Amino acid sequence: MTAILDISDVRKTYGSYAALKGVSLSVNQGEFIALVGPSGCGKTTLLKQIAGFEDPDSGHIAIAGADMAGVPAAKRPTSMVFQKLALFPHMTIAENIGFPLKLRQKSPTEIKKRVGEMIELMQLKTEYLTRYPRQLSGGEQQRVALARSMVSEPKLLLLDEPLSALDVKLKKVLQAELKRLHRSVGVTFVHVTHDLEEAMMLADRICVMRDGAILQLGTPGDIYYRPAGSFVAGFIGETNLVPITVTKRGEVGIDYRSADVSDADGRIAARLVAGNVGEGAAQLMLRPELLRVLPPGETADGVIEAEVVEMFGKGGTVQYRARSASGLALVVEIPGTSSLPMRIGDKVRLGFAKKDIYVFRAEA
Repeated sequence: MTAILDISDVRKTYGSYAALKGVSLSVNQGEFIALVGPSGCGKTTLLKQIAGFEDPDSGHIAIAGADMAGVPAAKRPTSMVFQKLALFPHMTIAENIGFPLKLRQKSPTEIKKRVGEMIELMQLKTEYLTRYPRQLSGGEQQRVALARSMVSEPKLLLLDEPLSALDVKLKKVLQAELKRLHRSVGVTFVHVTHDLEEAMMLADRICVMRDGAILQLGTPGDIYYRPAGSFVAGFIGETNLVPITVTKRGEVGIDYRSADVSDADGRIAARLVAGNVGEGAAQLMLRPELLRVLPPGETADGVIEAEVVEMFGKGGTVQYRARSASGLALVVEIPGTSSLPMRIGDKVRLGFAKKDIYVFRAEA
């Protein structure tokens, strides 16, 4: 695939604070990339470097093969949608959407044509064209902001948490619209979000950042089921991290022991083990939805005995908190049901299939 965005060793400091520490990233034409990470990790700073609102201290950014050094934001083939939509309150919807084309001195006929196309693409009513932003709902204003960002046909659409201020139901609707929009126009999206479920739903690849650096870049499946370490595993959804000791590492896998897991052969295949795992302390990752409550007499590849200490009904699912004899806290999530299979205080056997686990090196 052809790379539309190339970021090479970009660094940015503010006084003594290093916001970006040598970030390198390549984004393919037509791809949807989500940047996620805790507050202060550098994701919005990186977006500003791409947009041209700030210049990196060092490193290079190229868009469609052209070096962006010294190129101001207005001259870059990018468009940005902010968390605060920044629609002009004194302009009609038509004037708001057409404003970028007016700046480029396009003819009134072309502006009217493109604005009409954007209204249709965003599934907005044509009568909205003569209204003002205050006369539209939050979701409709969001679509207007997207239309304004798309009207000039940018090579890169940059989104800085544009859905974060919306209520949950409206956010779900617009997430689906954003996915449809990306599929229909083929523009490359770089999306900053704190909503991890949103990133999993929308992105082709997710870039997890921490302390100004990229920890892992991969598909949603890679990030969720094959995380680079315990931080990524815990950041992208809830998970269970079981301490284990690797007693032997070979070409076909590892031998291990654990105070919590009963395992018939004590072995895990190499494809389920991170490359940097050696003999000694490691962590076995189990996602909550992949643990099963075993009926009496049934066995599994691995079994953990525990006591239920709490439960939470979540509508479509039920989440249980349990604790093993060694004190290990566990989370189990099962499909919602009117008849609860476990109650607080129950002694249970939790089973898992080895194909569903992943092992990485223990971290402080």
